[in-house]
Amino acid sequence: MKRFHLIFGIVVVVVFLLTGQYMEYVDNRHLPDVTRMLYRSRHIYLLLTGLVNLVIGTYFVPRPRGWRRTLQIAGSLLIVLSTGLLLVGFFTEPRRGPDQTMLAPLGIYAVALGTLLHVLSAGGRGGG
Repeated sequence: MKRFHLIFGIVVVVVFLLTGQYMEYVDNRHLPDVTRMLYRSRHIYLLLTGLVNLVIGTYFVPRPRGWRRTLQIAGSLLIVLSTGLLLVGFFTEPRRGPDQTMLAPLGIYAVALGTLLHVLSAGGRGGG
């Protein structure tokens, strides 16, 4: 899991850079303000998930079997899922407008819950 999160985080940061180029390609300066804001927010959310994956990949310590391990795996799955939701949201939601967004909020909730599950899996006294 440690290596997976590290590699996945690097890939997501590269995707973040590519989505920045995509925003230049769609000429973000001439879009309506709301559409431009939606592109930018989803772009930054991708960076968030990439950095969270990098941090987990750097510090990941597998928990022994049991409920802590289950929380850890569930947290990792949610964080990876959130990246997919945010990437799809980046390409589909901005042109729909703010009233038609569902993927990005779900992605943000998923990364938040996944991160909290990782914290809870650490337990008390240094997480060991």
